[in-house]
Amino acid sequence: MDIEMQAKDVTPRRSSGWLTQMNAMLARIGMAVSIAGLLAIVGVVFYQVFGRYALNDPPTWAESLAIVLVLYVTLIGAAVGVRDAGHIGLESLLVLLPDSVRKKIEIVIYVLVGIFGAGMAYNGWLLGSSVASYTIANLHVSEAWRYVPLVLSGVLIVLFSIEHIIALLRGEEVEPSWN
Repeated sequence: MDIEMQAKDVTPRRSSGWLTQMNAMLARIGMAVSIAGLLAIVGVVFYQVFGRYALNDPPTWAESLAIVLVLYVTLIGAAVGVRDAGHIGLESLLVLLPDSVRKKIEIVIYVLVGIFGAGMAYNGWLLGSSVASYTIANLHVSEAWRYVPLVLSGVLIVLFSIEHIIALLRGEEVEPSWN
């Protein structure tokens, strides 16, 4: 009986190596940037509301900055979600499949997610370079800054997808960044 229990209780070993260490560090930095960005959004919006209603002199730059910050928070946070397997998936259906089939489907999913990330990075680069000579109204910085998080997120998604594919092929598990 104990042998049967031990055979069923096989947990995959945690992934290790330079890619995992680098991705874990990048994911932690991404989480910190997203948290700082979220706090900055709250501060900017508070200042905008305070300026509009208390001072009767609304800051014109606050809305533009808040919109740019939302892009950074959501896109970098989404990339970290891919690494920590927090993205939307069909896991409820996958657990019903045999391990060999489930593993193949998970690899296909991460390949598709990686292709999507590469498309994000490439097209974000094209869009950013096409509007680099224009400035964001009231911020006086290049419009390209709106597309930086799209490129960064795409690159991170590709790296995180590669890490998951390698871990699946080795029978390992990617440990979430916050552990």
